[in-house]
Amino acid sequence: MSTKFIQAFSNLKLNLEYSFSMSNSPAFNLYSADISKKAKQLLSKMTLDEKLGQLSQVCSPGAHIPDYLAESIRQGRISSVINEVDLNVNNALQRIAVEETRLGIPLLIGRDVIHGFKTIFPIPLGQAATWSPEIVEKGARIAAEESSKAGVNWTFAPMIDIARDPRWGRIAESLGEDPHLCSILGAAMVKGFQTDDLSSIGSIAACAKHFAGYGASESGRDYNTANIPENELRNVYLPPFHQAAKVGAASFMASFSDLNGVPATGNRWLLKQVLREEWNYQGVLVSDWESIKELQVHGLSANEKDSAYLAAKAGVDMEMASTCYIDNMAALIAEHQIDEAEVDQMVLNILQMKFALGLFENPFTDPQTLPELVNPSNRNAAKDAAQKSCVLLHNRSRFEQRPVLPIDRESTKRIAVIGPLANDGYEQLGTWIFDGEEKHSVTCLAGLEALANDSTGIVFEPVFANSRDRDTQHFDKALDLVNSADVAIVYLGEESILSGEAHSRANIDLPGAQPELIDYLSQSNTPIVLVVLAGRPLILESLLDKVDSILYAWHPGTMGGLAIAELLFGEASPSGKLPVSFPRVLGQIPIYYAQKNSGRPASEDKYVYIDDVPERAPQTSLGMAATHLDTHFSPLYPFGFGLSYARFEYHEVCISHSEIKLGSAFEVSLIVENKSDVDADEIVQLYIRDLVGSVTRPVKELKGFKRVTVKANSSVPVTFKMHTDDLAFYDICNQLNAESGDFLLGVGADSSLELNIPFKLVK
Repeated sequence: MSTKFIQAFSNLKLNLEYSFSMSNSPAFNLYSADISKKAKQLLSKMTLDEKLGQLSQVCSPGAHIPDYLAESIRQGRISSVINEVDLNVNNALQRIAVEETRLGIPLLIGRDVIHGFKTIFPIPLGQAATWSPEIVEKGARIAAEESSKAGVNWTFAPMIDIARDPRWGRIAESLGEDPHLCSILGAAMVKGFQTDDLSSIGSIAACAKHFAGYGASESGRDYNTANIPENELRNVYLPPFHQAAKVGAASFMASFSDLNGVPATGNRWLLKQVLREEWNYQGVLVSDWESIKELQVHGLSANEKDSAYLAAKAGVDMEMASTCYIDNMAALIAEHQIDEAEVDQMVLNILQMKFALGLFENPFTDPQTLPELVNPSNRNAAKDAAQKSCVLLHNRSRFEQRPVLPIDRESTKRIAVIGPLANDGYEQLGTWIFDGEEKHSVTCLAGLEALANDSTGIVFEPVFANSRDRDTQHFDKALDLVNSADVAIVYLGEESILSGEAHSRANIDLPGAQPELIDYLSQSNTPIVLVVLAGRPLILESLLDKVDSILYAWHPGTMGGLAIAELLFGEASPSGKLPVSFPRVLGQIPIYYAQKNSGRPASEDKYVYIDDVPERAPQTSLGMAATHLDTHFSPLYPFGFGLSYARFEYHEVCISHSEIKLGSAFEVSLIVENKSDVDADEIVQLYIRDLVGSVTRPVKELKGFKRVTVKANSSVPVTFKMHTDDLAFYDICNQLNAESGDFLLGVGADSSLELNIPFKLVK
């Protein structure tokens, strides 16, 4: 190892180790004493070569097990195989590992099971729009059971990166922009995958990823640099991961990205100090795909040997896909760069997870012990998730007082169905569904046909070959169909390949000639319902005066078509709420609700629009506020927003104490009234503002939410049980504390609500 490299790492170590510790972080034991004892006993029998083999994960070459792979397993040089879903192959691989090796250590079989295996649920961003931990947990439970049937025992989910830039393709995999919502839903997903007993049939190990800050990649470009001040990192980006650790996520994955100048895979402060020491995390820490090797590409290491050194010193236990560890670790130990005791701890973490999964007792999968794939119960759960994920953004008729949605089946005799995504069972599945199959999908067109009256005629014109198509030759035909119909339902958005990993977009308008199609159809007097299927928030402001309703359906999964049709026909009321803010224009990004106030906050009385600026105006600071001249300072749709067919009102919002002693519990109560003839769900949201802090605080922070069902013309009481610890944040010393002082609180339907209830925390 070069002198220059050693000196650079020495300086790096000094810089990274200088940091304030985290308080109020209780230790927890991920594994029982019995599991730890068994793992340590097995470790004591292992040779160095066998230990190093446990650090290696390789990609499956396919349905046939080649001789080189079988021999590597026999030699104990492989700990895990990724991306094999043929049950016979996986059982055969396990048989080699447990019957043809000296110690009989079973394999971890990994797979990205992100939002379903065969029964595909909405993309995670869509699941987040349900604001329902129960729905998210159920989806993960089904995904775990279905993938277990193929021999998979480890998934690389949930992805709990905070995502505030919709240009980033992987926002589709995220749970949105808010740490509180993401923490609760991420924990629910962990529980769904793992249950309360990792060794039970149908349980698989979860992996919280990507640790950390990946969602803040510059310009929304995947794999890009993220620069996040430590205080913001601790207050915004780390809480979901800390929660995942607390609920026992069996593994974490280090991020690809460079975080504050040090790629996460080699970031000793992040992985060793924060994760291992501060949080006392004892699970497996795995690299992302070849991310150890890529430390050299980043420019942090000179070669693969240096990359292995940095990742091991940072605390990465297992290397995914590349071979820096197994090729170089023995030399690093011989050169006293790494102590074998450090390797022992890495191996111990992996063995403990294997014991916890029950792999030593039951390494093989019997498919008869698990439910059938894509069974009716799973399909119903997927439909429920899709239905509750859809967000009604707009519902004002251009021609009448009455909203267009829901569609009256009795009076509607002809429906024009337009758009390339209306009858595409593959694209509705969304990104990163390696195992989902189009044949199981109920398309949007099929859903309408299943629910429409027998006397209702449905005519269909896709117009485009795909969402990127710019060919306008079918516009006239589409307009003719719309003109002859009672209502037009236009299904537009993004193909699934336009979001997800490495699928970032610099322009997030509707792609291709879809905007031109909406403009062309808007000349009709027929009501137009726009259903958007997409993997991210798209910019929609220019479309609002051209359509009557907008239902945002994300990529809704296997049962999306039927779920959407039920909403359109009023069999259920839309209840989804946005887990991320929708920008008006691209230049607002990043825009999110929990912004800081600044010294000159934006307000209506200080807002100056570009067209209102007089010619040759004096060279002064117009408005003296944090605004853009050419768009409003608000998002098009705020975080938490979503319309309903019902009309809700909030009454009697009160807090149990106006002065609350630090360390005490308190309650917030209210009445939610449904002043309509429609039974519906409402998602009640509680926000606070800490008016003065040792570091500046956001103008609003979500601190509680509840999905409640309110019958027509009735009301329900809602109570939030709170504690002053819920108001803690990382202060000027990066210590987690709740500070005394004045607060404001509000409860309502979305983040644009007014905070009008004052209270005080006192010592």
